[in-house]
Amino acid sequence: MTRVAVVGGGALGVTAARDLAARGADTVLYERGELGSGASGRAAGIAYDAFAEDTDAAVAARAVERFRELGEEGAIEFVDHPYVWFARTGDDRRAEAVRESAERMRANGRDVETLDPDEFADRFPALAGVDVAAAALARDAGYLDPAAYVAAMGERAESAGADLRRRTPVRLAADGTAVETAAGTERFDAVLVAAGAHTKRLLAGVDVPIPMKPYRVQALVTDPVDGSERVPTCYDATEGRYARPREGGLLVGDGTDEREFDPDDYDESADLEFERASLAWLREISGDGAGPVTDDDLALRRSWVGLCTATPDRDPLLGEIRDGLYVATGWHGHGFMRAPALGERIAEQILGGDGVAPFDPNRFDGDETFEVVEGMTVDD
Repeated sequence: MTRVAVVGGGALGVTAARDLAARGADTVLYERGELGSGASGRAAGIAYDAFAEDTDAAVAARAVERFRELGEEGAIEFVDHPYVWFARTGDDRRAEAVRESAERMRANGRDVETLDPDEFADRFPALAGVDVAAAALARDAGYLDPAAYVAAMGERAESAGADLRRRTPVRLAADGTAVETAAGTERFDAVLVAAGAHTKRLLAGVDVPIPMKPYRVQALVTDPVDGSERVPTCYDATEGRYARPREGGLLVGDGTDEREFDPDDYDESADLEFERASLAWLREISGDGAGPVTDDDLALRRSWVGLCTATPDRDPLLGEIRDGLYVATGWHGHGFMRAPALGERIAEQILGGDGVAPFDPNRFDGDETFEVVEGMTVDD
């Protein structure tokens, strides 16, 4: 029997642990805190298959399929909800990028429609304040609670026989296929490091460099707002903010700091300016009370900060990087929405199947220099 360690109890880690155990592997998952206590627990919970690259589109479609399957089983609530992204009048460069990306998505079989300004206004009166130049609509989309997914998949991992060791910090040892804890050292046939922003440091301990940089992102949720469910999941490419309904109010995200941060020493409180600007953005896109948001009913419930991970080409590092040592990181903010599919694929690869060639971590030397670019940026 193949013995596999998974380091990291986020969405991808618990998915991989479940799929490994379900395929007969002797699986141990190590998480230094509680399951989902890192980036997965702070994710926006948005899912869609609208990607312009064929590999990304196929991965996203499989992830949405697995989210829906869990929803049908009653393990989570997956809410089907349209996803729309747009560029504003005067932003010709991004408007053209929206149109071109939608065309490439359709070429990949995605159910994506390009909307002109009048169509946008008719379809989404809740966004009456937006003067758009171009917009696109993805129908195969929805949202869910990230914590609920991690909990549900963690339960399924344990039911399949995986040993989930919470509150267990680790170090890699020897050639990367041994794991050290306070209780001692255990050897495995394979080790998967899916530890989010800490992945780079864990791998550095066994002299395996990777070109990954953690960067800081921010989000908030408003108090409940009447009609929030009429707001589609949306991304304003011109302003660089996104929103979706959550807890009866609205979640707003981005506030990205495009530079590298220390995963053990960064400000975990959202910036006051981010909060103010995000609430102002919600008021603006609603259009003087035409949408669900007015000055009278809009108030901040809570805000938070998380770390995303960047790579030089904005594709993840997923696969075997040294004999028996596997890595999964570099999601550019899309890790949670891809986790059901990529957790499945990395489990298959560890047990002898194919990986995802464009995501092979050995396409880099590990010492590349690059600038951080947040993941939702519309390609020019």
